[in-house]
Amino acid sequence: MHVLPNLPYDYGALEPYIDTQTMELHHNKHHQAYIDNLNKALEKYPDLASKKIENLLLSDLPEDIKQAVVNNGGGHFNHSFFWEIMSPKPENPKGPFLEALNSTFGSLEKFKDAFTQKAMSIFGSGWAWLLVTPKKKLILKRHSFQNPPIVNGNKPILGLDVWEHAYYLKYQNKRADYIKAWWNVVNWPKVQKNFNLASK
Repeated sequence: MHVLPNLPYDYGALEPYIDTQTMELHHNKHHQAYIDNLNKALEKYPDLASKKIENLLLSDLPEDIKQAVVNNGGGHFNHSFFWEIMSPKPENPKGPFLEALNSTFGSLEKFKDAFTQKAMSIFGSGWAWLLVTPKKKLILKRHSFQNPPIVNGNKPILGLDVWEHAYYLKYQNKRADYIKAWWNVVNWPKVQKNFNLASK
């Protein structure tokens, strides 16, 4: 059975960039709902229910639960990842990861611009991702809805939720303002760790 992970910080820790009420609803209601629906979909398949979420999403799933697992399991995976790459005490990226950003995108600021454009280009609900490919290249991808980023051998190192529930209470329809604020809480040390693991 899958369970809601604890946040690595308090609900109000990301103020003023992400407000307390949004964090409470996003974690306690939205993420919990994905987990509840995932567990319900897996009730008939105890062998699948015991798998880690990453392995489950990459499994050959029965047709009768496949979409439910993609939707809700993807939501569980994406959100569990998302909470970890934010921090109330962000630091600037450095080392091999910063070098890879500079090599791929030209500079940290150019990367932020490209990532922001990718997030803004998502029609409706979805996620923007920075991924490491099987060939160890950095790429930007957008995924609709809760489709997980771990398909095709890609490994996520940074992701942004642009579903309206992630920002509407504070930013209403101003997605650009939300994205601009979000850069202030990116947990770059965690992103660097993700990069190091994905690059091995």
